[in-house]
Amino acid sequence: MVNSYAGYDDAAVAAAGARAGADVVRALYGQRLDRVDKGAGDFATTADLAAEKAILGVLRAARPDDAVVGEEGGEQGARGAARQWLVDPLCGTLNYAVGNMAVAVNVALCGGAAAVADPFSGEVFRTDGEAAAWVRRDGGDDVPLVPTSASGLVDVNLDPPFPNAPGFRAVELLARPEFAAHFRPRVVSTTLALAWVAAGKRAAYVTDGGDLSGSVHFAAGIALCRAAGCVVTGIDGAALGETCGGLVAAADHETHARLVSMLRRSAAVHRVAAVEHVGEA
Repeated sequence: MVNSYAGYDDAAVAAAGARAGADVVRALYGQRLDRVDKGAGDFATTADLAAEKAILGVLRAARPDDAVVGEEGGEQGARGAARQWLVDPLCGTLNYAVGNMAVAVNVALCGGAAAVADPFSGEVFRTDGEAAAWVRRDGGDDVPLVPTSASGLVDVNLDPPFPNAPGFRAVELLARPEFAAHFRPRVVSTTLALAWVAAGKRAAYVTDGGDLSGSVHFAAGIALCRAAGCVVTGIDGAALGETCGGLVAAADHETHARLVSMLRRSAAVHRVAAVEHVGEA
């Protein structure tokens, strides 16, 4: 049997996997789908499972010696493999289940190439994992990703859990006067927003969380942003995974500095309040 992926580099494999998953997500959109309860209000659908199967088919054919971690299927493939792929077949399942098209399909090689597909716009964002990132629309030519903060739009993830509360609460960021003076908030609840930062459709993206660099949800979007030249750190401005976690991905240094400054001031206010509370007790 001829390997149809012969000669594909990792970026092309990631894009092919993301496209395969996106085709499934698009085909099943609007249908009545079975749900698999994952606890804490979270669930997967038939579309999540089928999309992951399609992506795994591409990765197994193209890179049979690599390991894979899937959002739904967990660790699969060669044990102890030097290379590992991270797969989120449908980021934004809750959106999708109610007919909202704001979803993404994420495929990333740890420390390397990555791709994010938008099943409904036809866009596939990809990077070689180094210093280049592109978007291809409806099978057209690759167009370099050029981040810009011109829109002033900042996506903020308001989904729980909130491990850094009360020092950081995303909703409090939106209420700060200096935020309103420079930005306008958006909430899409999908890591497609990271691809939008890399592509210049958003000025920044902010979310709470632990070390997100190795997350099936975030790895592909983070790789895109870094390759496109965005500024990517934890919510405290430190390198991802170094301290409190979370994520700030900004189109440029000025936008990043403003957001991190606001987040640090909010955290400082909560620290002072906590000390005063202890003193009064």
